[in-house]
Amino acid sequence: MSTTSVRPVRSPGRPRASKSISSAVATSTSIQVTPVRSTQELDEFIRYQLELYRDDPYFVPPIVAERRDFLNRKKNPFFSHAEVELFLARRNGKVVGRIAAIDDALWNQFHNSETGFFGMFDVPNDPEVANALLDAAAEFARGRGMKMLTGPVNLSTNHDCGALVEGFDFPPAMMMPYNYRYYGALFEGWGLKKMRDLYAYDISAAMTPPEKMVRIAERLKESEQVRVRPLNIHDLPEEIRRLKSIYNAMLDRNWLFLPMNEEEFDSITARLRPLVRVRPELCLIAEVKNEPVAFCITLPDTNRAIREAGGQLTRWGFPVGLAKMAWAARRIERLRVLLFGIKPGYRRRGLDALLGLETLRAARRLGYDSAELGWTTEDNELMNRAIESIGGRRYKTYRIYEKAL
Repeated sequence: MSTTSVRPVRSPGRPRASKSISSAVATSTSIQVTPVRSTQELDEFIRYQLELYRDDPYFVPPIVAERRDFLNRKKNPFFSHAEVELFLARRNGKVVGRIAAIDDALWNQFHNSETGFFGMFDVPNDPEVANALLDAAAEFARGRGMKMLTGPVNLSTNHDCGALVEGFDFPPAMMMPYNYRYYGALFEGWGLKKMRDLYAYDISAAMTPPEKMVRIAERLKESEQVRVRPLNIHDLPEEIRRLKSIYNAMLDRNWLFLPMNEEEFDSITARLRPLVRVRPELCLIAEVKNEPVAFCITLPDTNRAIREAGGQLTRWGFPVGLAKMAWAARRIERLRVLLFGIKPGYRRRGLDALLGLETLRAARRLGYDSAELGWTTEDNELMNRAIESIGGRRYKTYRIYEKAL
């Protein structure tokens, strides 16, 4: 990777920063915060997280090569509409923390806002380090004309986001964040306030679905106008187009929604395609009169396998990590309900009950014992009540914070 691949990407139409942040940002006498400018510094940025959580029994080390691609502006289409500055904090020359500062032009245009974001935040339980990094992110956001700093998001709400504040005694599911207990106190100590909580639910495959849910689902299933089917793995490009049509129809100005361009949607689905091919029975589309109107995408929780690799696919020139992942993947018994959506105009008709029941039945047939469903927002009372009514147990809470600049 060239060093230019980690520099911020300027989006068309965005103002230039009012002050340069290319030099070191000295926020205290003992902590030096500097932007990532080289391949070596990028590697330090990625590997610091693995070092910080090395002894944590629940942490799942990300694959280093995947993180390099994720932060490479030539490979991640998110950078086509966002500028990202990565910062490292050092004490006496040693890396002691990291943070990403994000200016997402698409987000601010879609929501008519002036919001900067921070994410990829990892520090020891040290307010001096945390404050220095958050100061750097705030300076970046103010320099871009932002009035609010919000986070953590890694790097948007279409990726993993939120700081874990409840449910520390469980490993994270795929595409969900994880952090130490003290992060909330560090955020609040700097002046960040709660904006919104996100919930994750644990669901047992052995649960007995409510009689009302079964009745509604069976009635819809018998209708000649409604059909639920798994994705056709032999025609995935066309199936992905159908998913896009549903996803785009769902978008509104809700704070959490952010439209993805074609390249972003394709990039995310490309990462998930191998899992879809493994278990297409768990990826369902609902059609009404042959029109795709809803979907529920459930996948094996690959974090159970990724954890075995320890962040590396190869060691000493041999695919040791890859072999460990492949072996662990054979023993995955837990699922992640990743995506669920219904087009406006087709809600409150029982399609959620039908998709949920069909997913539960498929999970049982395939031998899975449980699933994580999430996330949902705390103010989505209709969805949260529906999940709890079928036996879902809220077991994790993630928090989004904000601060006026």
